[in-house]
This record gives sequence, structure tokens and C-alpha cells, in this order.
Amino acid sequence: MHLLASSSSLSLSPSLPSSFPRPSLHLHLHFPSQTTQLRLHTPPPLSCSLNSSSSSSSSVEQSVSSSQMQNGLLYSRAYWVAESLIAWDVDVGNGFSCYLLASKNASLTIANCQIQADGECMNCTGLQLPGVLDDLFSYSGPLGALFSEEAVSLYLWAPTAQAVHAYIYKDPSGDDPIEIVCLEEENGVWRTKGPKSWEGCYYVYEVCVYHPSTMQIEKCYTSDPYARGLSSDGRRSFLLNLDSVKLKPDGWDNLANKKPTIHSFSDISIYEMHIRDFSASDLSVQPEFRGGYLAFTLQDSAGVLHLKKLSSAGITHVHLLPTFQFAGVDDQKEDWRFVDTSILESLPPDSDQQQALITAIQNFDGYNWGYNPVLWGVPKGSYASNPNGPYRTIEFRKMVMALNHIGLRVVLDVVYNHLQGSGPFDEHSVLDKIVPGYYLRRNSDGLIEHSTCINNTASEHFMVERLILDDLVHWAVNYKIDGFRFDLMGHIMKSTMVKAKTALQCLTKEKDGLDGSSIYIYGEGWDFGEVAKNGRGVNASQFNLPGTQIGSFNDRIRDAILGGSPFGHPLQQGFVTGLLLQPNGHDHGTEANAKSMLAASMDHIQIGMAANLKDFVLTNSEGEEVKGSEILTYGGTPVAYASCPIETINYVSAHDNETLFDIVSLKTPMDISVSERCRINHLATSIIALSQGIPFFHSGDEILRSKSLDRDSYNSGDWFNRLDFTYNSNNWGVGLPPQEKNEKNWPLIKPRLANPSFRPQKTDILATVDNFLNLLCIRYSSPLFRLKTANTIQERVRFHNTGPSWVCGVIVMSIEDGHNGFPGLSQLDPIYSFIVVVFNASPKEVSFVSPALQLRNLQLHPIQVSSSDDLVKSSRYEASSGCFVVPRRTTAVFVEPRKT
Repeated sequence: MHLLASSSSLSLSPSLPSSFPRPSLHLHLHFPSQTTQLRLHTPPPLSCSLNSSSSSSSSVEQSVSSSQMQNGLLYSRAYWVAESLIAWDVDVGNGFSCYLLASKNASLTIANCQIQADGECMNCTGLQLPGVLDDLFSYSGPLGALFSEEAVSLYLWAPTAQAVHAYIYKDPSGDDPIEIVCLEEENGVWRTKGPKSWEGCYYVYEVCVYHPSTMQIEKCYTSDPYARGLSSDGRRSFLLNLDSVKLKPDGWDNLANKKPTIHSFSDISIYEMHIRDFSASDLSVQPEFRGGYLAFTLQDSAGVLHLKKLSSAGITHVHLLPTFQFAGVDDQKEDWRFVDTSILESLPPDSDQQQALITAIQNFDGYNWGYNPVLWGVPKGSYASNPNGPYRTIEFRKMVMALNHIGLRVVLDVVYNHLQGSGPFDEHSVLDKIVPGYYLRRNSDGLIEHSTCINNTASEHFMVERLILDDLVHWAVNYKIDGFRFDLMGHIMKSTMVKAKTALQCLTKEKDGLDGSSIYIYGEGWDFGEVAKNGRGVNASQFNLPGTQIGSFNDRIRDAILGGSPFGHPLQQGFVTGLLLQPNGHDHGTEANAKSMLAASMDHIQIGMAANLKDFVLTNSEGEEVKGSEILTYGGTPVAYASCPIETINYVSAHDNETLFDIVSLKTPMDISVSERCRINHLATSIIALSQGIPFFHSGDEILRSKSLDRDSYNSGDWFNRLDFTYNSNNWGVGLPPQEKNEKNWPLIKPRLANPSFRPQKTDILATVDNFLNLLCIRYSSPLFRLKTANTIQERVRFHNTGPSWVCGVIVMSIEDGHNGFPGLSQLDPIYSFIVVVFNASPKEVSFVSPALQLRNLQLHPIQVSSSDDLVKSSRYEASSGCFVVPRRTTAVFVEPRKT
């Protein structure tokens, strides 16, 4: 089939995203009535052919060889933008005709500079199909497996497939299929209806489809992208009816009525945890439960008792790193490899042997963070007691129930920005086998974009967005999930995120079994790669999200507190790690330059503590009143971007990069004591805990967690990722961290690990736990720490150590409340009418005088009065002078009780 586009239809297209090449050829395709139902079984290459005319002889010199043109078919540089519009960036002169050619058996070739008999081929390319697939085959009907009392029905969206078969198996592996069913196609959807006896069986799709990566018609064997169950290797989908009573733990259907209460998203605080880390090393958990879902269902394990403490103090949500089916960990535990821990324990703390032994088996052990998705909608099999059958679902539901019952809501870490596999043969490829060239984002040559890591997905395509939305609703409804954290959210379109929020918040207890209005979503709003600066449409990056009430991580406050960034020099200091006040030997420039850096860091922290609101007015270090959006980072971009407090996730550490204790140990001077590093660890955490916005804590921050200075422990095994909830060890000094990501820093790391004075004792860990719990209790002792609107924060929050006469290393924040029956501010807190928080990052005691804070009835917070930390108890306030005296590296909270 070929279609001719006349020269009169050539023009520039105004409708393509800015990152696409502006096409010099713009083909308007007018289908005759008999071809309007053209099936797109084969993505047709697009060729530009020269007709035999008087102009041809002058243009032949521009032609390329047949082999070069044949190579051109390896690329897809033309875009089928809509049903009757194709765009291709190619020069076209008079006498050229353009043809759209298709071959159902993928046999188009270039021979003697001809792709067809009636003219010389001057140039050719393949065609990217998502635009027309969205126009012609967008679909909102059922997908996946549907169960009724009489039958099991299968639906698969595959508009470019030539044939689809379902292989039905009785068992998860081995044996011949009990049935092979040919699915029927209607408008791009393949479907079949089978007997009720299929329930509990396994199935595989065989999709016969043209694949651009091989330029051949391939038979692709894959799982169902809408699978709700899997075999142990993920190769077969499991026909699992999630509504079956057999899959529901006792009380499951009533769980929505027993979830921990959350009055406002401003009340949220988040604790991030990896499922395996939680219990893999916990000897109080029976061996068969360690590292899995069921470890959370115990009542008195060390880990569960620790979570109960956190919940009682105020943590509201546990954020679980990826729990869907991911690559990198075999679901069959009997296939895992291990290193003898007695050998690891016998080696010196700065040895390179531990990491060598761990990395030798790292792709064959039971550990991986899980940011390499295979199927989004099925719980990971390696965390279940049995990866086959219904166990994943039952045990995942038990985990959610158990966490809810101890007062913790559950957040899932979702990774919709990329997929682990692609192509027709990769064992982890699913979506790219079913509709090749559609689900994965392509560049201008038609090749897959890999800026996120590998195989970027394209949420700007209708059916990709639909799959994301369906998956979120599935987890919310079928697993009663309370929140979602989006990995690399900036690579997803803003419109998709807004639709996701709407879809989730429309869920109701009556209709769906849960209250969707209590589901909170947030993610990483980084702006980079092909989507940067809205290159593929308006993306969900930090500066595009204001007004959505979707949270994003505030990296500004993290970098200002600690110093530098994860991409800078590891010794660059920040507010808490000694910048200017206790230099570590790193070259920060002149003293004046270091002072300027510290002043900027304090401005960044203060605006972050005001929920990083773009319109919050702050007096900066130069004495100027500026909005948060007018305070700039070192790169010249605004620090603040949020329009309301729940759009800001404040944090100082997460699973990525070094742990908080490790980064403090790197950036502080070698000769300070470990007890001082513990104080710095606590000081950093206190800034996050007492800020407006939503605080986020990495599991182990509160027990001085170390990964032996590993900056990226995603595949470093249990050895480097161990958590010890008995508080006996923080895992410091268990060997040099893995070479791949850390070798360049080994010269800095080795002397620290070798120095026994860096290792905390159990007393240090216990004191840190106690101080962390106190911080949480202080946050939840007053609603003034959790203000709900931008206006309320602007009216009530003030910073006092500002302007050119600022005291180095001290941040002073006040929060004011009103009084019932008096004009002005409304009363929010029945207990305290005024709060002052002083953060002293200096290695010395400081005195700070504020005339604006004179003559108040301020006293140290009762929780700190009874603290086990003797230093904080020595903090004091003198009303007549407005003078606060705060010990070194201490956060002191002063409150004004209401008169009774």
C-alpha cells in the first residue's frame, strides 16, 4: 500500500513537542473510504521516492547508496502524529513524491536504489506509531483477566499484533499447556472467554507482531501487563481472582474503617523502609519470615517493637521501597547464594575483601532495592513464603493490615518511569513485546530513551497513562494502600499525575472499600533528560507542580543542612557539618566565601522550614525582604517552589546516597568525637522534624544507621544494608563499600573506617533513639508545627536571626498562635500560645538576644525538660532581655503555655 502526498501539502507542523525536530516535510494523508479501517499490523517504513521527471537528473547527486538507505530503515525518524498527519524532518525538492509503504511480512528492502518499481528512492525511514495508535485505538474497556460465576475472560490491547494466542497451563512451570486459545481481535483489543476452571491456572501470551528492533515479524512470549498474579519466575501470569474470600485475611473487608485516622495531609510524617532490610537480620523473627511480608505481622519482634515506638511518637506512614515484581532477585529462595558471615565478620573494618565477596554474588542473592520493574501490578514473589499461587497476595494483605493495626499507614514506592526489559526476547520485557514501539519513549531516531536508567516509559501516550492509572487504583482498592511515592516523577507528565490524584481521591468506602480522599501522593520532581524544560509536554517536575497538592522532595534543605550535593565533593560542609565554624580541611575558599556560603545555606534552610513556599516572605542574610522564589540556589534557580505545605517533602537523607550518619562522618573533621557526630546527626534530623511541610525520614536515621559509607547500596546485599533494631550495632566499619560506586572515595573512606573512635556505642544509639522519639512527640504536641495553608504559615512563622548582623550557625524560628475571643490570629493550639525553636549548629554554646522575643512566658518544652540529654536541659531563656542560651549542637524548643 502506498499513499502519495502532493507538494502542496508540505508545511511545518506547529503541534509537535519542542524537543522534536521541526519537520520540513508535513504529509497530510487522505484515505479513500475503502482504506479508513486500515489495520496497522506492521509499522510501515516511510520512504521518499523520486518520480521520473525532468527534475530528477539534477537531484540524483543527492541520493545515497542502497546500503545506506537500507540502514535508514533501522531508524524511525518520521512521526505519525494523527490519523491523517505524518511529520518527517527531511529536505524535499520539486519532483519528489512521498509514499507510505507497508509490508505485512516485513519484507521491505532497498535494491538498486529502489523501494518500489516506479521511481528512484532518495531517502527512507521507519515510522513512529504512538500518535496514530492513540488516535485510532485508544481504549477504555476491560483489560486483563475478568472473573464471573461462569467464565474467565481475557482482554489484551495489542493493535499492531497479527495474531495472539493464550497458552493455558495447570502449573507454574514445566508441562505442556492444557489448552492453546486463539484470541479474536476487535478494534485493536484481543479477547477470549474460557471456562471457570481456568481460575487458578497460569497463562502466557504468544503475540505475533512486527518488532522494529529486529525489523522482523516475531513471536513474542510474555505475561499479561494487567496480570494480578505470577509464577515464581514471572514468566507465567496466574489467574487470580482478587475478590475471592480465600485471599482475604480476617477483617480485610472492614479494614478501611479501622485505619489510623489522618485528619489532614499536613499531619503526615513518613518513615522510608526496605522490606528486606526490616527483618533480614532480626533474630527475633523466625527464619522463614525474615526479609518478607510476614515479618510485619509479628507482635513482639525487635523490628515491630521499634515501629510501635515510632507510631506512638507520631510517625504516620511507612514508605516501602518497591514491592511489585522486579528483576534482580530470584523469586525462588533456594536459588540464592550467600557469603559466610563469619568470614565477613573476621575481616578488618577497612578491608576490601568484604565488598569483593559480596559483589561476587550480588546478582544471585536475595537483595535488591527493586527499581527495575518487570510488572507493576503484582507483589514481588521473593518477599512471599511461596512465590507461586496466591501467597503473595494473602501475605501482602496481612502486612498492610498489621501495619495499619499498629497505627501506621502504608505508602508504596511506584516506578512508572522505566522498565527493566525491552525487545522481543528479553526475559524481563513485557510491554515492548505486546505493542513494540509504543510504551517506551523514543528519541528522534526512533531509539529508546534511557535517561532514567533504562527503557523510559511514555506516559504522554494514552494507553501508557491508562495503565499507570489503572495500576494505582488496583493497588489502592485491592491492597488498601494509603499513599504512593513516585520514583523519578519528573519523567511522568503533570497531567498524568493530576489524573492519578483525581482517580485515587474519588474512591469511596461504599463503592471501593476505602476512602480515597486520605491517599497522599508525592515523588521525585527532578527535571532532566529528554523531558527537561517540558521537552515532551508539561512534566511533573518541582516547578510545574504548585497548585496540584502533590508533594515533591525538597533537595534544597537537604543540601543546605549537610553541604554540597550528592554530586559534589563529599567533604563540602554545610550548616550542621561545620561550614565556617569547624573546618574539615576541604578548600571552601576564603573565610569570607565560607561565611557567604553559610549565610546562603541558612536562607535555604529557613525557607525550607517555611514549607519551601515560593511566596513566603523572609528577611535574608543581607537584610532584604524577599520571597522564597527570589532566593536562588548556587545554580541560579529558585530555592522555593511550593504553593502549599503539603507540596513539600522535607528530608535530609533517603535510601539514595550515604546514610545521614555516614555523610556526617565524612564531612565533619576527623578529630571530633563520635558523641559530637551523634549530636550532629540529631541536629540535622531535628530541622526536618520541626519544619512546616511533610517530614521524611530514612529508616535508621534514628539509630545512627551506617552502610559503611556506601553511597549507593541498591545491590550491596544484606551485609552493607543491615538494620539492627536491638540497638547493639549501627553497622559502621563492615568493610570498604562496593568498588563500583565508591572506589574513587576509598582514600577518604579507609582511614575513617579504620579509626575505632568513629564507631558509636550502644549508649550512643539508645540516646539517639530517645532523642528522635522526643522530636516526634514535640512535633505532635502542637498543631503549630503542622500548619495547613500558605497564608497561615506566612502569618505565624518568623525567623529572627536574619540580616547582616546574624549570628553564625544559629537559626531562630517562632510560631505564633492567637487567642479565642481576641481579634487577629485564630487560636489553633489549646495548650501553647507561642513557640520558639533555636537550632545551634556551632561547636560552642551561643547566646542570642531578640528584642522581638522579650517579656514572653517562654519555658523549655516539658519533653526536653525530662530528656535524657543533659545538654538540652541546660538551655534557658531570660524574659527581660529576650536572651536565649543554647548549648553546642543542640535544638532547644521553648513554649509559652496558655494561662489557665
